Amino acid sequence: MNIDRRRTKKAFPWRRSLWIASLLTPALVVMVLFVLWPLLSAFRLAFYEFNGLQPTGFIGFENFRKVLFEQPYSDWTFNALKHNIIAFIALMVFENGTAFLLAYALLKALPGHRIHQVIVFLPVVLSAVIVGFLWLGNENTALGSILFANIWHWLGFPTLVLLAGMQRVSKEVIEAARLDGAGDYVLMTRIIWPLIAPSVTIVTILTFIGSFNWFEIPYVMAGLTGSPGGATDVLGLYFYRTAFGSTTTGIQDFGQGSALAVMMFIIVAGVTAIALRYLRRREIEL
Repeated sequence: MNIDRRRTKKAFPWRRSLWIASLLTPALVVMVLFVLWPLLSAFRLAFYEFNGLQPTGFIGFENFRKVLFEQPYSDWTFNALKHNIIAFIALMVFENGTAFLLAYALLKALPGHRIHQVIVFLPVVLSAVIVGFLWLGNENTALGSILFANIWHWLGFPTLVLLAGMQRVSKEVIEAARLDGAGDYVLMTRIIWPLIAPSVTIVTILTFIGSFNWFEIPYVMAGLTGSPGGATDVLGLYFYRTAFGSTTTGIQDFGQGSALAVMMFIIVAGVTAIALRYLRRREIEL
């Protein structure tokens, strides 16, 4: 029986290949239509001048020059970029730092820790519209309020990722450290932290990508213009209103919007590649 099956596999290898291709084709078509094609279109359209949504002529790097060096566009670009960087730093420190402490607390398997895992993750499944629907009017606190809402909303995700990494640490290693007199601080910083480097890599990369693709909560809480006074503006909002216009600014330039989209892609892809290379090396060294 086993010999007949082997002969059948050898005689008809194309059937297996055809079956795999039939499973991959739908996903590949979706990726090409909704990811690759829009991406390539944005790259091409970034080099054209537009009249409404119709390209009128090739202008080279003029759209990039405007959004980077011509006022007021350059001011808006760097203001939004600054807020994305602040968001990434704040999320790394407060969201992921809190997630690490929560994950360690859940690792101790105290009474009721199962229900606590559900409670921690529950806000992640809520809609961003529900989380962010409130009014903000103070320039000094607006961005902080949005960050706080985002931290509360997504705290459960890095918590469970880090917890999964901690649960892979050998119990014998933890017990040996305890026998040597290691307290919680030493255990977290000297034992667990180095051993969960792959989980930290995942959380760091996803936090960076998420902070530079930030759109839903800033849009719901502060509006398309990043009000008040641009204090909550980020690249996602700036790109959207530049490409498609807004009722307050009255500006619509699909070419400049495409240039902003290309810049966002280059920033995210470039920094992610460099960070992955560094963090993977750190995993090996640790």
